[in-house]
Amino acid sequence: MGGGSFSEAKGRTGALVASDEDAPPIELERKRFWQRGDVGERLLSVFSPLLLLVVWEVLVRTGLLDARFFPAPSSIVGTFGNLVASGELLNHVTASIGRIIVGFVIGAIPALILGIVMGLSPWVRAAVNPMVAATYPIPKIAILPLIMLIFGLGEMSKYVIVSIAGFYLILINTMAGVMNIEKIYLDVGKNFGASRKDTYLTIALPGSLPMIFAGVRLAWGVSLLVIVAAEFVGAKNGIGYLIWQSWQTFSVEAMYVGLIVISILGYVSSLILDELERILIPWKSLHIAT
Repeated sequence: MGGGSFSEAKGRTGALVASDEDAPPIELERKRFWQRGDVGERLLSVFSPLLLLVVWEVLVRTGLLDARFFPAPSSIVGTFGNLVASGELLNHVTASIGRIIVGFVIGAIPALILGIVMGLSPWVRAAVNPMVAATYPIPKIAILPLIMLIFGLGEMSKYVIVSIAGFYLILINTMAGVMNIEKIYLDVGKNFGASRKDTYLTIALPGSLPMIFAGVRLAWGVSLLVIVAAEFVGAKNGIGYLIWQSWQTFSVEAMYVGLIVISILGYVSSLILDELERILIPWKSLHIAT
């Protein structure tokens, strides 16, 4: 009876396979295409923004959308081309990126070191954590006037506000990553005579890298937000300066160009961080695959 059931099931399976094989090649290819969900999702992610731009253009040209506040995408593209051709846009972008990189490095290095120490040492964590918890909720833009009062209107104030904005996110994520490392790894290192430096560099740092990268992603995004606000005042170039000047002169197309450039920088930096994470944390992708 069991053998008969297996034969019947096998026959039914064979019939299903045969029916698929007997289907026309075009139908099979169409079925396989739509079974690949990732392809459909990618196509949707590409065409949905394009559809939004087309609808936006049509609404402006038909007068249903006020072109004074929402200029047509075609006019924004024209302004973008003019700014690129004149070199003005490149000047603003390089100025903002330079400020972000310098300020980010200034804030990230001490945050990384202090986060590892706080994660490994309960005494340091007990001493520093209350100050971090008390100062982290303060809006970083709110202290911009104080920073400008101390460091002036030059480049240093921009570096400082970016470093402060990224410091807390990297510090908290690094500390959490170290504290989530299984204690057995620290015990094994201790039993094999690992020095404090070896514990930091070969156990704590690699073990907390996934959380560190999460903090870096958040800190970089916040740095983009902060630098634009900082360039509204006390700057003669940069994306924030471009947006502010466009608002003052009511050059709405140029203002939209600045907003689009920020979104492009955010997307490109996300791709770069993805690649760096894949290179520096290869075991993470293997873990996800399994």
